[in-house]
Amino acid sequence: MKVSNFSSLRELTIAALVISSVTACGGSGSSNTTPEASVTPPTPPVSETPSEPDWQAGVYEPESNFINQCESPRSGIDPFSGNSYPDEAGTAMDEKLWMRSWTNDTYLWYDEVDDNDPANFSIAAYFDQLKTTELTPSGTPKDNFHFSRATEEYNTLTQTGVSSGYGVEWEFVSLTAPRELIVQYTEPNSPAETAGIPRGASLKTIDGVDFVNANTQAEVDVINAGLFPSESGNTTNLTFELVDGSELSVSVTSADIEVSPVQNVTVLETSAGKMGYFQFNTFIRTAQGSLINAFDQFVNDNVTELVIDLRYNGGGLLALASQLSYMVAGPNQTDGAIFETLQFNDKYPTRNPVTGSTISPTPFYSTEIDYNAGLLTNTLLPSLSLTTVYVITTGSTCSASEAVINSLRGVDVEVVQIGTPTCGKPYGFYPTDNCGTTYFTIQFQGVNNKGFGDFADGFIPSSTPNFEFELPGCDVQDDFTKPLGDASEGMLSAAIQYAESGACPVSTASSTSASLISGTQPNTPSDSQASEQANASESLIAIKPPHTQRDELILHNKINEPILRGDN
Repeated sequence: MKVSNFSSLRELTIAALVISSVTACGGSGSSNTTPEASVTPPTPPVSETPSEPDWQAGVYEPESNFINQCESPRSGIDPFSGNSYPDEAGTAMDEKLWMRSWTNDTYLWYDEVDDNDPANFSIAAYFDQLKTTELTPSGTPKDNFHFSRATEEYNTLTQTGVSSGYGVEWEFVSLTAPRELIVQYTEPNSPAETAGIPRGASLKTIDGVDFVNANTQAEVDVINAGLFPSESGNTTNLTFELVDGSELSVSVTSADIEVSPVQNVTVLETSAGKMGYFQFNTFIRTAQGSLINAFDQFVNDNVTELVIDLRYNGGGLLALASQLSYMVAGPNQTDGAIFETLQFNDKYPTRNPVTGSTISPTPFYSTEIDYNAGLLTNTLLPSLSLTTVYVITTGSTCSASEAVINSLRGVDVEVVQIGTPTCGKPYGFYPTDNCGTTYFTIQFQGVNNKGFGDFADGFIPSSTPNFEFELPGCDVQDDFTKPLGDASEGMLSAAIQYAESGACPVSTASSTSASLISGTQPNTPSDSQASEQANASESLIAIKPPHTQRDELILHNKINEPILRGDN
């Protein structure tokens, strides 16, 4: 990272000492008195107000001229790093010119960003427009992954895996009346699991308000407040319709929820052999131990087939994705091979603009990683050495999850895709803090051992794959009628059938490629889709999930953190 030197603000002290002579006059005579000195107290120190820098179109000063110059500087010790905050007194323009220069230096498509006058925007709004407006071949925005987050919140989510809520992951089918919100899954030991809220439950009322049809602002305010609690300790009454048509009414109290990234680890008996299965929701640091435990179980049980359920996994740490890929492929197939090579913008063909180091490929990491220290250890990971793996995907399968798919194909492991197209994000970034906000802007694209990384419209399952972004497999919709990990659940059942027969279920003929070519791609509702729903009719009031897509990106995404060997 670039380091800058800043002079501290000058303090000016102005003192005045005034000495005066006083003469007293009387009737017929006069008297001389000793002059008396009077001292005016010193004026308190005056802190110099930071001057605001100027914007000049097309001229980009080094980002080091503006970094940590904050309109509202933090003070004290950062609880996550243990170091003092680097902030100094600055202006909003300092913050905006920092992100402008930073974008021009590191953004993958820096030459597609309009250089608008920062004075016309707030800090947050200015960052929001510092991205390309170009489209992909299918007509979707080229950059769907540009966002920011309060640094403290980001650190809490990624370093502890803790967030506030009920422990429900939702499928947002419709945000305006008639609304539909379905439970994807619940976190273990969460208020939702304790209350017995099952997968597939459809929300009907919240605190007495008709969730499906309510359309006054007062009613929607009740829905938003109850459904998305801002803090722990809020109690809400929910009514659901279950998949069998029965009703479930529960009272749940929000709490700090610890994310469990690996769930439903099981070994299934199939005619193709023993099949391992696990649901993997996010590549965060705390997942490493659970992944190792799962693969230890698979190795001990002599598993020969493996299904990785990535249907809700938006990504995360690239190093962890490398470790998972190694555990699938094993040492022989990955020896000397590249997991992924990062490609930055054309200003940096050989050097990483963020770390300053020479660009070097990310290998398949074969050992455990001390993520707190950013160091490889000498503890070898378990591995299955498979030549075929089955992955379950949806439009919520993004980034580091796609990197696993792409990297395994790069070393000739056959990846069979069961589900719907992935989100299409061969890109990533280094989260960068400035003045208490962590910014995420696309800085690199990843390519595999064969140099392939062009899947901006996602990986697509096909019975007759013809293109690099098409994979052998079955187009299957998410099945909310069965628990995840149940062999009869639609996606897992299709994976089992494909492993046993080499064919898809008859009812899942692949038509996804045709729909993509025509410009429609299945996906999970995102912030932009929510906005479209909200604007669809002025008479319909949409619920507003707070940063739903951003929360997924923060917990997931393709995040690059430098990993060094322990002997470096």
